[in-house]
Amino acid sequence: MISYEIIRSRRRTLALQVTREGRILVRAPLRYPAGRIETFVQQHEPWIQRKLLEQRNHQSEFPVPTQEEEIAYREQARRVLGEKTAYYAERMGVTYGRISIRSQKTRWGSCSAKGNLNYNWKLMLCPERVQDYVVVHELAHRREMNHSRAFYAIVEGILPDYRECMRWLKEHF
Repeated sequence: MISYEIIRSRRRTLALQVTREGRILVRAPLRYPAGRIETFVQQHEPWIQRKLLEQRNHQSEFPVPTQEEEIAYREQARRVLGEKTAYYAERMGVTYGRISIRSQKTRWGSCSAKGNLNYNWKLMLCPERVQDYVVVHELAHRREMNHSRAFYAIVEGILPDYRECMRWLKEHF
């Protein structure tokens, strides 16, 4: 039997989630019967097992760095991503504010309305082309603060193979 946690809310449907830590969450409507939730989980057991295996493989492919390693990666990210940002900003004709290196669980980067950029230090574990993609993606927000077709046209104008980078990030993280 699979162990899982139920999170009830005003939603209308059931949803399954396997977290990065390997926890299984079932999101359910407030009064949804527990027996039907159990049946739902059992019906989706092959999917759950596949996701749990993917999580274990991911953890062995990208082991958790020591504190010293993380500090070194952060310093490297500050230097490398700073250089890449300056290069692509000039090429794209955009400006930016401050660059911060962070440790987000679900984001590779972000761009504030003021033009400040945040990058995840874990980008140092990615291929250089993927790093370039994240930098270009965030700088493209300096022209389009959304993910519209116009936004992706800007990204594609600089990195025609950006979809491969997106795919790499989805497959590996």
